[in-house]
Amino acid sequence: MKTVEKHTPTADDKAAVMLLGVFHFGNPQKDLVQTNQINVMTAESQHYLEELTDRLSQFQPTVVLLEFNPAHAARMGEEYGRYLNNDLALSPDEVYQLGFRIAKKSALATIHSFDERTIAWQAEPMLDYIKAHDPITQAKFEAILAQISHEIEQAHATLSLAELLLDANLEEKDTLNKSLYLLTNQVGAGDQFEGAEATASWWHRNFRMYANIQRYAGPGERVLAIGGQGHMAILKDLLKIDQERDAVDVRPYL
Repeated sequence: MKTVEKHTPTADDKAAVMLLGVFHFGNPQKDLVQTNQINVMTAESQHYLEELTDRLSQFQPTVVLLEFNPAHAARMGEEYGRYLNNDLALSPDEVYQLGFRIAKKSALATIHSFDERTIAWQAEPMLDYIKAHDPITQAKFEAILAQISHEIEQAHATLSLAELLLDANLEEKDTLNKSLYLLTNQVGAGDQFEGAEATASWWHRNFRMYANIQRYAGPGERVLAIGGQGHMAILKDLLKIDQERDAVDVRPYL
C-alpha cells in the first residue's frame, strides 16, 4: 500500500495537486461514448473502494474537488453533512463513492465542485458538416468511436474496478481521448471552422474547470480533484505546465 510521509503544509509550499480520472460510476449516459459498465456496488467493488479511499486519504488532501453541478452546491453540502453524521447511504456516483469517503477520512468539513456547466462541447455544427460534406472524416470519427466503445465494453466485462481505474489514468488513454477532437479540428477550415469551434468549446470548458482548481490550489494546499477521464486528459496537460503547482501522480495509489 502506498504510504505518504506526514507533512504539515505551509504558505511557502507550492500546492500539490492530484488528478483522478474516472468513468462515471452512476452511468448517466451523457457522454459521447455510451456503454454498459461494471457495478460498483458489489461486495468486491465496495471492498476495493474502501481500501482505495484509505490510500487516497493518505495524500492528506486539504481540499477535495468533485465534478458536480455548482448550482447544486448547497444540496451536496447538506448531503455531505449527513454523511459525516452517518445519516446518508452512498449512491453509486463517484462523487459519493470516492469524494465523500475521501473527504470524511481526511477530516474535511466540506467538499467543493470544480465543474463548469455554462460552457459545453458545441459539436452540432461540426457533426452536421461532416455528415453533409466530409464523409471521410465522418467514417474515421465513427470508427474511432466504435473502437473506443468496444474496448470499454470489453474492459468492463472482464476487468476489476481497480484495473478499470488504472486504465482510465494511463497516458495512452488520455492521448486517444484527445485525438478525437484533433481528428475533427480541421473540419470546415478556411470557411466557418466548425471543427475548430467545436474543439475550442471543449477546451474552453476545461480551461474553466482548471481555473476552478487553481482557485482552490493556493500555496500550501493539497488538492485532490476527481472527474471524468475526458476532462482529466486535458487538465493533466495544464497542470504539467503550471509553474505555481506541483502534480502528484495518482497511479501509485490505485
